[in-house]
Amino acid sequence: MDLVQKEHERVLRRLKASNALKNVQSTIDILQSARDNIAADPSQAGATIAKLQNPVKHSFDNINDSLKETHSGLNKYTKSLDKLFKDRPLPNSEHDALSNQEQLINRAIAMHLLREGQFSVAATFLSEITDQKSMLEEESVSRSNLQTSNLFNIDEVPSTEIRKQFASMYYILHELKEKRNLLPAIEWSRENRESLAARGSNLEFELCRLQYVWLYHNKSLEPTDSPGNWQAAVTYARQEFQSFGPRYLPEIQKLLGAMAFIPNLHGSPYAATFNNPTAWEEVSQSFTREFCSLLGLSADSPLYIAATAGAIALPTLLKLQTIMKAKRTEWTTENELPVEISLPPSYLFHSIFVCPVSKEQATDENPPMMMPCGHVIAEESLKRLSKGGRFKCPYCPNESHCKDARKIFL
Repeated sequence: MDLVQKEHERVLRRLKASNALKNVQSTIDILQSARDNIAADPSQAGATIAKLQNPVKHSFDNINDSLKETHSGLNKYTKSLDKLFKDRPLPNSEHDALSNQEQLINRAIAMHLLREGQFSVAATFLSEITDQKSMLEEESVSRSNLQTSNLFNIDEVPSTEIRKQFASMYYILHELKEKRNLLPAIEWSRENRESLAARGSNLEFELCRLQYVWLYHNKSLEPTDSPGNWQAAVTYARQEFQSFGPRYLPEIQKLLGAMAFIPNLHGSPYAATFNNPTAWEEVSQSFTREFCSLLGLSADSPLYIAATAGAIALPTLLKLQTIMKAKRTEWTTENELPVEISLPPSYLFHSIFVCPVSKEQATDENPPMMMPCGHVIAEESLKRLSKGGRFKCPYCPNESHCKDARKIFL
């Protein structure tokens, strides 16, 4: 890597020191001057053109010399990159669990395109899948090979309703990010208030709180020394914050109490709330997460996560393949990696919970429950320990009641 860095710095120095642009501009100036002279006195056109020969040739020679130095540096830089990143074959697909699951791959691609708002591309992709499925079915009938028709299962790709839902999500996100318009997101959160409340979501209040701050700053979140449109913010709070009182009373009191510091709000304890540069991005992420959750989907694109995790793991797997080939060993374990692959914490998923008390795997009928102390056990174990009354946590001295435990969604 040091060699690449050294060559990179050398190329930058040569580009900065290069006179190629100056020589090109000089040539342009010479030609422009000659054209002006000819326009002013056409009778001297022959003499003017004759005088151009040597200056233009000299300029072109200088340009070529500068380009040679630049190309030489780029060639060395390219060679250093080739030495560092050698062209090696990818691991074979012998143990690829998705090699015969093309319908799942097609679904992942289509869902990723829809999440990114690439609706026309997604429509073209799904249309091509349908056309290819029809072609394969025709071939399978002619060859009496019924297995071929299962290669592209169109029922596995996103339905029309899912596409409409993502179109709605993308519209709301566009209004939120590009136009600073919170109203469509607030309306959606109110339409789905019961479902969001069942999940313990704070989305509706987060949106209304940002709307309150947005109104205070005269429809801008840029820090300002002016008192802002605080009357509009207070009017909005009176209209909208009443329904949030039982659950968010401390937060509402802080938002309204901050009005006492209007002359010096940026120097008050409430400055972080009213001058948060990441507020719009945070609320956009919250909205995306909750929207996808109500559709039964993850907040992040599975295709993006899989591709990123694969890129992280690929160097280790390539090295493993080289070692196994040298030692003439084989990868015999099925559905399991032969080595530990270190991934970022956000890429570690634990969808299976085993109760530490009963040693049984949690199910929909026996879900994991978190006690007030933070420890988690299965619901059946919780009921056995509590027996309808207060009980001591099996892992710490804290006592709690069965009704205080909360269901965990993995």
